[in-house]
Amino acid sequence: MTTMPKAEVSLPSDSEVKVTRQFKAPRDLVYQAYTRPELVARWLLGPPGWEMPVCEMDVRVGGDYRWRWRNQEDGSEFGFHGSFSEVDPPARLVHTQHYDAGDVGGDMGEAALVTVALSEKDGITTVTTVVDFRTKEARDGAVSTGMTDGMEMGYQRLDQVLAERAGQ
Repeated sequence: MTTMPKAEVSLPSDSEVKVTRQFKAPRDLVYQAYTRPELVARWLLGPPGWEMPVCEMDVRVGGDYRWRWRNQEDGSEFGFHGSFSEVDPPARLVHTQHYDAGDVGGDMGEAALVTVALSEKDGITTVTTVVDFRTKEARDGAVSTGMTDGMEMGYQRLDQVLAERAGQ
Protein backbone atom coordinates (compact mmCIF):
# COMPACT_ATOMS: atom_id res chain seq x y z
CA MET A 1 0.00 0.00 0.00
CA THR A 2 1.32 3.44 -0.97
CA THR A 3 1.42 5.92 1.89
CA MET A 4 -0.01 9.25 0.85
CA PRO A 5 1.15 12.59 2.29
CA LYS A 6 -0.68 13.80 5.39
CA ALA A 7 -3.63 16.12 5.06
CA GLU A 8 -2.96 19.81 4.50
CA VAL A 9 -4.92 22.04 6.89
CA SER A 10 -5.65 25.74 6.45
CA LEU A 11 -7.99 28.36 7.88
CA PRO A 12 -9.35 30.20 4.81
CA SER A 13 -11.64 32.46 6.85
CA ASP A 14 -12.48 33.27 10.47
CA SER A 15 -15.09 30.49 10.54
CA GLU A 16 -13.67 27.80 8.22
CA VAL A 17 -11.27 24.88 8.35
CA LYS A 18 -10.07 23.47 5.03
CA VAL A 19 -8.56 19.99 4.93
CA THR A 20 -7.09 18.60 1.69
CA ARG A 21 -5.93 14.99 1.37
CA GLN A 22 -5.00 12.77 -1.56
CA PHE A 23 -5.84 9.07 -1.92
CA LYS A 24 -4.37 6.56 -4.34
CA ALA A 25 -7.73 5.38 -5.65
CA PRO A 26 -10.29 6.29 -8.28
CA ARG A 27 -12.75 9.02 -7.35
CA ASP A 28 -15.73 6.64 -7.62
CA LEU A 29 -14.19 4.36 -5.01
CA VAL A 30 -13.40 7.24 -2.64
CA TYR A 31 -16.94 8.57 -3.05
CA GLN A 32 -18.31 5.15 -2.11
CA ALA A 33 -16.14 5.17 1.02
CA TYR A 34 -17.71 8.52 1.98
CA THR A 35 -21.31 7.48 1.30
CA ARG A 36 -21.73 3.81 2.23
CA PRO A 37 -22.31 3.35 5.97
CA GLU A 38 -20.54 -0.03 6.08
CA LEU A 39 -17.38 1.67 4.74
CA VAL A 40 -17.68 4.94 6.66
CA ALA A 41 -17.86 2.99 9.95
CA ARG A 42 -14.52 1.34 9.12
CA TRP A 43 -12.46 4.50 8.63
CA LEU A 44 -14.15 7.54 10.20
CA LEU A 45 -12.86 6.74 13.68
CA GLY A 46 -10.15 9.18 14.74
CA PRO A 47 -7.75 8.01 17.46
CA PRO A 48 -7.32 4.34 18.39
CA GLY A 49 -9.75 2.99 20.95
CA TRP A 50 -12.93 4.40 19.39
CA GLU A 51 -15.64 2.53 17.55
CA MET A 52 -18.63 3.74 15.55
CA PRO A 53 -21.69 1.79 16.73
CA VAL A 54 -24.11 4.10 14.90
CA CYS A 55 -23.57 4.98 11.24
CA GLU A 56 -26.87 5.74 9.54
CA MET A 57 -26.86 7.56 6.21
CA ASP A 58 -29.57 8.41 3.68
CA VAL A 59 -27.34 10.00 1.05
CA ARG A 60 -29.74 12.07 -1.05
CA VAL A 61 -30.76 15.72 -1.03
CA GLY A 62 -32.90 16.11 2.09
CA GLY A 63 -31.66 12.80 3.49
CA ASP A 64 -30.35 12.61 7.04
CA TYR A 65 -27.34 10.99 8.66
CA ARG A 66 -26.41 10.09 12.22
CA TRP A 67 -22.97 9.08 13.43
CA ARG A 68 -22.09 8.11 16.99
CA TRP A 69 -18.72 7.11 18.43
CA ARG A 70 -17.95 5.22 21.64
CA ASN A 71 -14.69 5.00 23.55
CA GLN A 72 -13.98 1.30 23.98
CA GLU A 73 -12.18 1.86 27.30
CA ASP A 74 -14.54 4.09 29.28
CA GLY A 75 -17.80 3.94 27.27
CA SER A 76 -18.01 7.71 26.71
CA GLU A 77 -19.87 8.74 23.56
CA PHE A 78 -20.41 11.67 21.20
CA GLY A 79 -21.84 12.10 17.75
CA PHE A 80 -22.91 14.21 14.82
CA HIS A 81 -26.11 14.36 12.82
CA GLY A 82 -27.42 16.45 9.96
CA SER A 83 -28.96 16.57 6.50
CA PHE A 84 -27.56 16.47 3.00
CA SER A 85 -28.26 19.60 0.92
CA GLU A 86 -26.15 18.64 -2.13
CA VAL A 87 -25.36 15.18 -3.45
CA ASP A 88 -23.48 15.13 -6.78
CA PRO A 89 -21.84 11.69 -7.22
CA PRO A 90 -18.90 11.30 -7.36
CA ALA A 91 -17.85 14.94 -7.15
CA ARG A 92 -19.48 16.68 -4.20
CA LEU A 93 -21.37 16.30 -0.92
CA VAL A 94 -22.70 19.11 1.26
CA HIS A 95 -24.33 18.55 4.63
CA THR A 96 -25.07 20.23 7.92
CA GLN A 97 -23.26 18.95 10.99
CA HIS A 98 -24.84 19.25 14.42
CA TYR A 99 -22.61 18.19 17.31
CA ASP A 100 -24.12 15.91 19.96
CA ALA A 101 -21.62 16.18 22.83
CA GLY A 102 -22.85 13.13 24.74
CA ASP A 103 -20.18 12.56 27.40
CA VAL A 104 -17.44 14.34 25.41
CA GLY A 105 -17.04 18.10 25.08
CA GLY A 106 -19.54 20.90 25.20
CA ASP A 107 -21.76 22.99 22.98
CA MET A 108 -20.27 23.89 19.60
CA GLY A 109 -22.96 26.40 18.67
CA GLU A 110 -25.14 26.20 15.61
CA ALA A 111 -24.68 23.56 12.94
CA ALA A 112 -21.58 23.67 10.80
CA LEU A 113 -21.80 23.34 7.02
CA VAL A 114 -19.50 20.66 5.56
CA THR A 115 -18.57 20.66 1.86
CA VAL A 116 -16.63 17.69 0.47
CA ALA A 117 -15.27 18.01 -3.08
CA LEU A 118 -13.56 15.12 -4.89
CA SER A 119 -11.40 15.41 -8.01
CA GLU A 120 -9.21 12.82 -9.74
CA LYS A 121 -6.05 13.01 -11.82
CA ASP A 122 -3.93 10.05 -12.89
CA GLY A 123 -5.59 7.67 -10.41
CA ILE A 124 -5.09 10.01 -7.45
CA THR A 125 -8.23 11.45 -5.86
CA THR A 126 -7.99 14.74 -4.01
CA VAL A 127 -10.61 15.29 -1.33
CA THR A 128 -11.08 18.86 -0.15
CA THR A 129 -13.26 19.26 2.93
CA VAL A 130 -14.33 22.71 4.09
CA VAL A 131 -16.09 22.93 7.44
CA ASP A 132 -17.77 26.29 8.04
CA PHE A 133 -18.42 26.55 11.78
CA ARG A 134 -20.26 29.89 11.32
CA THR A 135 -18.17 31.68 14.00
CA LYS A 136 -14.49 32.01 14.84
CA GLU A 137 -15.16 30.83 18.40
CA ALA A 138 -16.83 27.61 17.22
CA ARG A 139 -14.06 26.99 14.67
CA ASP A 140 -11.29 27.57 17.20
CA GLY A 141 -13.06 25.36 19.75
CA ALA A 142 -13.32 22.50 17.26
CA VAL A 143 -9.70 22.87 16.13
CA SER A 144 -8.53 22.85 19.77
CA THR A 145 -10.02 19.36 20.22
CA GLY A 146 -7.44 17.90 17.84
CA MET A 147 -10.08 17.55 15.14
CA THR A 148 -7.66 17.68 12.21
CA ASP A 149 -5.26 15.15 13.81
CA GLY A 150 -8.23 12.82 14.24
CA MET A 151 -9.20 13.37 10.62
CA GLU A 152 -5.73 12.32 9.46
CA MET A 153 -5.92 9.16 11.60
CA GLY A 154 -9.19 8.36 9.86
CA TYR A 155 -7.68 9.11 6.46
CA GLN A 156 -4.88 6.63 7.14
CA ARG A 157 -7.55 4.00 7.81
CA LEU A 158 -9.31 5.10 4.62
CA ASP A 159 -6.06 4.47 2.71
CA GLN A 160 -6.25 0.85 3.95
CA VAL A 161 -9.96 0.46 3.11
CA LEU A 162 -9.36 1.82 -0.41
CA ALA A 163 -6.37 -0.48 -0.97
CA GLU A 164 -8.49 -3.49 0.06
CA ARG A 165 -11.38 -2.46 -2.20
CA ALA A 166 -9.10 -1.72 -5.15
CA GLY A 167 -7.86 -5.32 -4.90
CA GLN A 168 -11.38 -6.79 -5.22
